[in-house]
Amino acid sequence: MATTINANLQQLLAFYLTGEKPSGASSDTGQSLLRPALLSKYRDLSKLRYDYPLVLLDRGTGRFVTSLSAVSNEALQKVAPKGIEGERLRKNVLGLESAMRVLVSSGKRGSLTQLWDLAAESLLSKTGDNNEEKEILRSGLKRARAAVRHDGEVIDCDEDTPTRLLTHAWNVVQKQRSQRVSAEIDELIIKLSDILKADFMKSDEGRSAGALRPTIGKGYQDEIDFEALSSILTKTFPADPLPEKRRERLRFALSALESQKFFAATNKGSHEKVSKQLHSFVFDSCAKALEAFHHRLAEMVTFVKAVRIAELEIQNKYKEAKHDRFFDKFAEDSLTEEDIGLFPSYLVCLSGKHPDDADKAKLIQVLSSGLPMKVLLKTDDALESSSVMMNGKCPFGGFNLRLASMAVSLQTAYVLQSASSSLYQITDSIRAGLEYPGPALFSVFVPSAANSPDLPSFLVSASAMQSRAFPAFSYDPSAGVDWASRFSIAGNPQAEALWPVDKFTYEDRDLQRISEEVAFTFVDFAACDKRCTGYFMRVPQEKWTEAMIPAKEYLDLKPEDAREKIPYVLMVDERDVLHRVVVSQRLIGAARRCAEMWRNLEELGGINNSHALRLLEKEKQAWEEQKKKEIEELRSKLQKEAGRPATEEAVVAKADQPRKEAAQPEEAGPIEDAYIETPRCTSCNECTSKNSKMFAYNENKQAHIKDISAGTYKDLVEAAEKCPVCIIHPGKPRNPDEPNLEDLIRRAEPFNQPPRARRAA
Repeated sequence: MATTINANLQQLLAFYLTGEKPSGASSDTGQSLLRPALLSKYRDLSKLRYDYPLVLLDRGTGRFVTSLSAVSNEALQKVAPKGIEGERLRKNVLGLESAMRVLVSSGKRGSLTQLWDLAAESLLSKTGDNNEEKEILRSGLKRARAAVRHDGEVIDCDEDTPTRLLTHAWNVVQKQRSQRVSAEIDELIIKLSDILKADFMKSDEGRSAGALRPTIGKGYQDEIDFEALSSILTKTFPADPLPEKRRERLRFALSALESQKFFAATNKGSHEKVSKQLHSFVFDSCAKALEAFHHRLAEMVTFVKAVRIAELEIQNKYKEAKHDRFFDKFAEDSLTEEDIGLFPSYLVCLSGKHPDDADKAKLIQVLSSGLPMKVLLKTDDALESSSVMMNGKCPFGGFNLRLASMAVSLQTAYVLQSASSSLYQITDSIRAGLEYPGPALFSVFVPSAANSPDLPSFLVSASAMQSRAFPAFSYDPSAGVDWASRFSIAGNPQAEALWPVDKFTYEDRDLQRISEEVAFTFVDFAACDKRCTGYFMRVPQEKWTEAMIPAKEYLDLKPEDAREKIPYVLMVDERDVLHRVVVSQRLIGAARRCAEMWRNLEELGGINNSHALRLLEKEKQAWEEQKKKEIEELRSKLQKEAGRPATEEAVVAKADQPRKEAAQPEEAGPIEDAYIETPRCTSCNECTSKNSKMFAYNENKQAHIKDISAGTYKDLVEAAEKCPVCIIHPGKPRNPDEPNLEDLIRRAEPFNQPPRARRAA
């Protein structure tokens, strides 16, 4: 038996080290049969309520997108009454929502109203010949439909989602900005036209018979002698025309404003040239966008110059001696950031393909230019499969993955990175990037269907972010002067942990229900990709050994402790049967590099910061040395007083005396409810590492009790004991049946003192 076990272990070790599978070993890892265990509950997304599909709102509501679930909720809040009737309506509307999800996931496209009607027809057709049931359903859906105040294109989470969403958001933001500028332009045009028209009416030509005739209605033109009228007006009101030089300035400004191609006219009757072709600001390459910007610089100079002259002339503040010289030299280098900010920003939508060297150079040039250019970079491969065999390394970390981090280092561009599954959750950040006056990069992971054909795009996308293969972060240069204000990784699940964990429940061979915490690592994400089949080997249950440990635990081991261990991940088949799948060394190496990149992001985001931890350790060491010194001094003093060596108990009692005496005036009793003194938290990560479900960080990266029911009283006590600043108070146990409760209560007593007494100590 031992020989069989050793032979089996040798086979597993051989696969781990070389990637070569023994004859007869299964290589099915989930692309058609298996998937990571934590994804088992997401087999049919149409039965779940989540962010997608999205509705691109086509009316100005202050938002540019909403979710289908939000639309249903809003309608039900308005029309669903309390009681049985309301519950029936809720059931029907949620059924309609599910039917719409099925339509969209099957490739059906259309507006919200179109898909709503299609889904309603589908539900009605399933009621059969029951006219009463059909009428109740039709009436309820009609009332809900009337309560929906939104409409717009409905989109699913697929490879086109980032482009369609960002383009729509950009159009909404630009329309809001352009309307204001267009209204100002039209007002300037009207006022300039009025000045020139008044000047013309004062001229001999303006008071000629031919010019006066069109000013009178046709019914009276034959009754008036326009020649005589012209003579009278000319003699009575001598000509007082504008100076020719000023007239030329007014005509220049008017012509430039009427012919500009940057903004559409809001008042089409204000000038004649309203049918001109406006400039396009959406491009598919940075080179084209830069070329267009530089080509239009002369037009921008003319436009800004015309606006400034028009404003001065309308207010009659133009001074030739002062302003002629300024506007004669007004050129491209005269444009300020405020001037450039008047114009629409440029949107560049790049594909997920690998850019060549020229494209990379242009992209970096755009991001460091300070120009209002917004770049969408789609990444369709978080594993970068082209480098599988390069230098013996597993695929990870191509240019597209590194670009967002490079852009952050420029410190002048707005940078937002996320997976397509989370785009709805970061709509405020998307708008902030589009409104940012300088360049902005939106780096989005949208998985290729070819790499994970049996998993929905939403699920693969969310897995990339969950596994840290494509982490989310944002950098806003305008948010403050330090990294704490500018940089954030708060959009990631369980950002305080190396690998997020979730509860996984299954039945063992004896049909006993078992729940355990399972981590979702980079290895789990790689198991979703069919190209990584060779890095996994499924192991039959009869060949499981104690040497096999979860990949997360293996990644935590030191090299010398991992020599006789084999990493595996839990996966399920199409019947939800649980399997262990061992992982090769090459993929483990990629997971380590992924973990290293994530730790770097954590540091930038203020979590597990090495400088803070080092300072904390230094202060802790200094405190311990000071305490040790005080105890030694106290021992010597007691020894002199007693004339013999002082016992350890006596020294401890003497050292505790000041604390006890200071605590005596405190009348408050022991703390009963568990809590953390959050403002005093040093972000040491001790409690969150202990139980990330029970403890979590707030927006200031300081710990609080997130869910007290997510752990045991033992977790509270051990976290309190580990806390270097003693700010965790376990209180009284909530579960009277918890094991070893008497010992835990005794250990919790020092931490359950009222704050004043504890601080006095």
